[in-house]
Amino acid sequence: MAEELARVEDGLRAAVVTADPFLTEMTTHLVAAGGKRWRPALAVAAGSCATGDGPVSDDVVLGGVAVELVHLGSLYHDDVMDEAATRRGVESVNARWGNLRAILAGDFLLAKASEIAASLGTEVAALLAATIGDMCAGQVRELQTAYNAGRDEQQYLAAIDGKTASLSAAACRIGALVAGLARPQVDALTTFGQRFGMAFQIVDDVLDVVATDEQLGKPAGNDLAEGVYTLPVIRALAEPGGAPELARLLGRPLGPAEISQARSLVQADGAVAGALVVADHYCQEAIASLAGLDCSGADDLVSTARTLLETVPA
Repeated sequence: MAEELARVEDGLRAAVVTADPFLTEMTTHLVAAGGKRWRPALAVAAGSCATGDGPVSDDVVLGGVAVELVHLGSLYHDDVMDEAATRRGVESVNARWGNLRAILAGDFLLAKASEIAASLGTEVAALLAATIGDMCAGQVRELQTAYNAGRDEQQYLAAIDGKTASLSAAACRIGALVAGLARPQVDALTTFGQRFGMAFQIVDDVLDVVATDEQLGKPAGNDLAEGVYTLPVIRALAEPGGAPELARLLGRPLGPAEISQARSLVQADGAVAGALVVADHYCQEAIASLAGLDCSGADDLVSTARTLLETVPA
């Protein structure tokens, strides 16, 4: 997998180079900052179900590149909406070059992803376009409940299904389609990607509550500051203990001291553990979806799902 992801990294760096040096500086900014690259890893793992221990095709690598470019483009836009100052431990694009340039650079990355997808066939192109639409719809759902302490779990799950799980499902499906797998295998891998994406986002939201700035590579508690009340917060508001005190803090922008207080209240009861139980449920569904697949790629995916919750600090 390390060798395959090195191919993805080379493809990413090549894809974001433009004829304009200034635009290239902006489009390469977050690529150079690194990242987990778990979305292209999903595509590669899915594609490797057709090749066994051999290398995946260049088209599978390109599929992973396209998926990661969509993710990167969404980060550029997210940071504008959040007025974020840092991303992946470096200055955000909007903080460095301004909102207008950040939006245009994000648009370029999405356009480049679409161009690559089109080169992989009409089904892949249509899938990626639909996925970008799903991501936008998920983000809108989240914005509609901003600063709303009455946000419920179903609203939360619908939002993360669009903004996160749709892209991880697409990553698996693109890798499987480009590799030429049979439809039942394509569908099973797509299900894995969707369930894993749900679990990943829940874990990511838990980390925003329990991890440090250094562990995250961005300010901890940012969701609370921006009025995005995620599953651990929703669960904490349902607990009788600190719920009234937490509710009094929410519904408005928070300063640093208030963020710290709110994080402590969410951590004080069983809300974090309850959110992780939901994440584990999605992990188990992801693992079960691959029960009929016998290949190294499926084994890699199952292993990843089994270890996801270990990323949460003890």
